[in-house]
Amino acid sequence: MTVERDGSFDPGKVRPMGSDDDAELMQRYASGDMRAFESLYARHRVALYRYLVRHARHPEVANDLFQEVWSKVVANRARYEPRAKFRTFLFRIAHNCFVDHYRRSSTRPQQDAPEGQDWEDVLPAPEHHSPQAVAESEELLERYKAALNALPAEQREVFLMYEESGLSLDEIGAITGVGMETAKSRLRYAVSKLKAALASDGLANVAKATSSAS
Repeated sequence: MTVERDGSFDPGKVRPMGSDDDAELMQRYASGDMRAFESLYARHRVALYRYLVRHARHPEVANDLFQEVWSKVVANRARYEPRAKFRTFLFRIAHNCFVDHYRRSSTRPQQDAPEGQDWEDVLPAPEHHSPQAVAESEELLERYKAALNALPAEQREVFLMYEESGLSLDEIGAITGVGMETAKSRLRYAVSKLKAALASDGLANVAKATSSAS
C-alpha cells in the first residue's frame, strides 16, 4: 500500500472488510494483516491530514508530518495496546511529530501556505466541513481562516483536534499533556474568538465543539 505525499489513496486497492473496530484491525495488522492496515488508513487519513495541514498551515510541512505519523504507526504497531482507541494512538503520534518538527526547526508554526495555495482545500472535505458549511460568503470564510490562524497554537490544536478526530476533551488533554479542564478552557477560548471574529455576519457551523465548550 502506497501513501501518497498529498494524502491521496486509491480505495480500489482496498478490498472490502467488515465492520471490525479499529482496535481489532490494529491487532490484526500487528500480526501481519496488511488489509487491516489499509482499512485503518482509509478510515483515518483524511481527518489526520486535515488536522496536520490546518494546524501547520503549510502543505509541504503537513505532507512530511503525514508521512512521519504513518511511518511511526507502522514502526510501533507491536506496541499498540487494544484498550486504547486507535484514534487516540494516532493523534498522540501526530501531536508528538508536530511538536518535534518545530523543536527541530526552532520555529513556530506561523508560516503561511505558498501564494495561491489554499490549505483549506488541500483535501476534499466532507459536506459538513466544506467552506459553504463553514461560512455563508467568501469574505466570511476568509475571516474565519484569519481568525483560526490568529489563535495561539495550543488553542488551535485543541480546536482542530476536537473537530477532526472526534476524540473527547479528556482524550485530547491526555494527548497534549494537559488536564481535561485545561483542554476544555483552550477549546472554549478558541470557539469564543472564532465566533467573535464572525459575529457581525453570523456563522453556519464554526464548530461542533461550541455546545461542549460553553
